[in-house]
Amino acid sequence: MFKLSIVVPCYNEEEVLHETTKELSQILQELVDDEKIASTSKIVYVDDGSRDNTWKLIDQFTIDNKFVTGVKLSRNFGHQGALLAGVTTASKDSDAVVTIDADLQDDVHAITKMVDEYIKGAEVVYGVRNNRDTDTAFKRNTAELFYKFMGFLGVNLIPDSADFRLMSQRACEILLSYHETNLFLRGIVPLIGLKTSKVYYARKERFAGESKYPLRKMLKFAMDGITSFSIVPIKMIMGLGFFIVFISIFLLIYTLVQKSNGHVVSGWSSMMVSIWALGGVQLICISVIGEYVGKIFSEVKQRPRFTIERDTYTEEK
Repeated sequence: MFKLSIVVPCYNEEEVLHETTKELSQILQELVDDEKIASTSKIVYVDDGSRDNTWKLIDQFTIDNKFVTGVKLSRNFGHQGALLAGVTTASKDSDAVVTIDADLQDDVHAITKMVDEYIKGAEVVYGVRNNRDTDTAFKRNTAELFYKFMGFLGVNLIPDSADFRLMSQRACEILLSYHETNLFLRGIVPLIGLKTSKVYYARKERFAGESKYPLRKMLKFAMDGITSFSIVPIKMIMGLGFFIVFISIFLLIYTLVQKSNGHVVSGWSSMMVSIWALGGVQLICISVIGEYVGKIFSEVKQRPRFTIERDTYTEEK
């Protein structure tokens, strides 16, 4: 039997933690009873600077529930940073680590299937949605577009797979050897290699509370994924520049024709075409290059990706 740790990042999740703890504890107990995992297996809650009673609940659960431990970060480091903090802590003495969100949208019963795949030899097991019925049409279409675009850029992602996965201790060690500050774990994990497998499940509605990924954060997350794994956007700038210049030439010819017919004020057309064409090219180029420069700025400072204020996982030893 092996030790399994379930890492759960939490940010203002007081409304769901009781139910999450109940369901995850039940899954662990069933696996222990089936003699698939060790009785020392744990649920590792990572409090990502919550402003509600999330940490108080986690602290109480560590007393009342033999499976629960907690890691409290000193401030909010973001979902990816919290995941990495949990994996860093749990992988030190766990044979396998499962990462899952606290909102219960991912089917906790899929963990049993992941464990079975791990026992068969898989070192990375992805939880993959078999449908996106719980998403809005906008979210479904934009997600599909994002995965296609990332594939076009040459980035290897697992479609319809988020951060619900199982990794062996060896896979965790390889993951932690990637030191970038701009974290996009969905892109990093496939780079690990090793033997992989997939487990399909139906995604459910959020049990309670509000989504921690509104449109603004989703767009930022997508931009991080694109700019962290590909320089194709920079290469596309030249093509975009040529395209806009071509359009401006077409407009220039059009305005010359219109001018010859006496339909255009003298000097207005050439000025407007040049301003819009050059301005559009410059703004797009500067913004794309600036995104990469900003990434470089963050990376060279080499600031810690998370800071742990308290760790009951280690305190128990």
